[in-house]
Order: sequence, then C-alpha cells, then structure tokens
Amino acid sequence: MKIKNVELKSSYTLAPMAGFSDCGFRSLCSEFGCGLTTTEMVSARGLLYDGEGSFSLLNYEKNESPRAVQIFSNEPEVVAEIIKQGKLKNFDIIDINMGCPMPKIVKEGMGSALLLDPKLAEKIIKSACNNTSQPVTVKFRIGYDKNNIIATDFAKMCEDSGASAITVHGRTKTQAYEGRANWDVIGDVSSAVKIPVIGNGDVLSLDEAEQKIKTYGCCGIAIGRGALGRPWIFSNKKTDEVDVLKVIKKHFAILEKYYSERLVLLHMRKHLACYIKDVKKAKIIRHKIVTSQDKQEIFNLICEVFKK
Repeated sequence: MKIKNVELKSSYTLAPMAGFSDCGFRSLCSEFGCGLTTTEMVSARGLLYDGEGSFSLLNYEKNESPRAVQIFSNEPEVVAEIIKQGKLKNFDIIDINMGCPMPKIVKEGMGSALLLDPKLAEKIIKSACNNTSQPVTVKFRIGYDKNNIIATDFAKMCEDSGASAITVHGRTKTQAYEGRANWDVIGDVSSAVKIPVIGNGDVLSLDEAEQKIKTYGCCGIAIGRGALGRPWIFSNKKTDEVDVLKVIKKHFAILEKYYSERLVLLHMRKHLACYIKDVKKAKIIRHKIVTSQDKQEIFNLICEVFKK
C-alpha cells in the first residue's frame, strides 16, 4: 500500500488513540509488522506556542518507519504556520483528526465537529496540503449522528482538497465507541474516491482485517483498540506464542528514555491493564497496579503473572 510517495510496510496500520498511542506502544507495533504508526492527536495551537505537553507527544523511536503525526485544529492559518515552521518535519505523513468525539474537543469546533462544517474542514486540509510536500491524510467518522451520514461527500471533499488518503471510522460522533461500526458506509466511500481508503472499527485480528479489505474494497485497515495489550496483533501471533513479559519490559524501557518515572507509571498503568486483561484474577491485579506508586512493586506483580 502506498500513500503518495510513502510506501507502507503492510496494509494494516495502527489507529491513533488518545492516551495510548505513546512512542513505546507505537514502536512495539512497528516491530511486530504494523504498516504505519500515528501519534496521539496533537494540538496544532499547542505546537504553535511550543507547549511542552504537545511536543512530548511527538517523541518517536527510529524503528517507527513510516510514521505519521496526527494534529487537530479548527484554524487553517495555525495548521499552515506549524508546517511552515518545520514542527512536523520528522514525520513521513501529516494526518488531520476530524473524527474525535470527545466533548471538550467537539465543543471547540474541532474533531468530529468539523463533520458539521465541511467548508472549514476543506480550508484546513488545503492549508496543510499547500504548505508541505508530505502526504496529508484525514481521519473522520461516517457522520455526526445517524441522521447525518455524510462520509461519501466528506471523502470526496478531502480528495478534492488534496488529501492523499483517508481513514474512515465506521461510527458516528454520537455513537462514540458504542454499538457496531458500519462497514457498509466504509464500502461506499471506497467506491466513491480514488485515493486510498483505510477502514477502521471493530477489527480484532489480521484475519478479520483481510476479510474487511476483500468485502468492502478498502486499501487498508486501521486497528485501534484491538491492538491494546496486543501489539503483536500485526504479526498474527497468538498471545501464547509471545513472551509478553519481554514486550512489557521493552515498553517500559522505551518510555523511560523520554519521560520521568511518574509519567512512565501513568502511561504504563493503562497499558498494563490491557496486557493482563485475559489472565486469571485480572481485576484484582489491575487494582494493585493502578494503586501502586512503586515501579518495582508493579514489575514484581507482572513477573508473577507472566512467569514461565
């Protein structure tokens, strides 16, 4: 699969997830064969004003290749400016979030709020495309609610505005992450545009991903929650074929290169809850992990869970 001049390692990509798509997790997914990794969504305005929190989301490992940065904004001029200043130059692809359903994002007219304002969305996409040679992609949902399924028209607008590819999440904004993804709409989008369409929603294995491509005609599949606690999903390995403890230790080690111990623990508590979700007494162990302030204590718990 190719996005403009960027060759992907495979057709299966990692969907960006706020609070989870840290550089450690992305690096592991890439190591296991993920075709493209994407950062958590980063505020364009935060980057413009050199916000420490925003820039910390841009950390990456060298093995993340190709890699995309996802930004969110409702200001075309800000998007243009951060690109001109070279703040996204270390990434192969610039992705624009137009699908986030979080109330605080939507309230500010960003994320999936842009589904209700395609003219502004168009200006944002063009402001990016007109100021970089990097491929610009867009991730969006099929509509704001069930009465406003506008994915096909929105996809055509993205294509006409210069986007090199799109990722379509098969839910509406009001669904958030509830219910089932509507893949029929994703199929309609795939038939309506010439640029690559990456489908997203409810894919829990590469076998499912392959079937979705065959059935709905999309070029690739973005796997999100299905990869949490299972970065090896991109290798099609089963959990019992993976040294999970080794994976967790590597995740810790990568984050420790970039963050304080406090932030590493904040990141890893969430991931560890996913890594252990299928083990016996997971609920009890998870409670111990999220309440612990001591890294060694957490390590001891995890070693006990995954001891050979």
